[in-house]
Amino acid sequence: MSSARIYQPAKDASQSGMARTKVWVLEFDQSTPRETDPLMGWTGSSDMLQQVRLEFETRDEAIAYAARAGLSYRIEEPHKPIIRKGLSYSDNFKFNRTAPWTH
Repeated sequence: MSSARIYQPAKDASQSGMARTKVWVLEFDQSTPRETDPLMGWTGSSDMLQQVRLEFETRDEAIAYAARAGLSYRIEEPHKPIIRKGLSYSDNFKFNRTAPWTH
């Protein structure tokens, strides 16, 4: 029996928007260990399910698919983003700063 994880991908560090973070992803877990090729030294595996990545609109759709396929699955809940207060450049020079100057 195969196992899978269902998660919502995080935003890339180089990404400014929230594109492709709303979908839920089902990825299969590794069922066979990776092997090192003795000639070239590359690592590889004969497990083709590691290359499969399924995207769903909702978490419930991903769970329903895993149940239909007879997969054991685990759900990783997404972390809530920290909402940061926007500051302007002129706030660095206010007289009523709460943090001391560092330079």
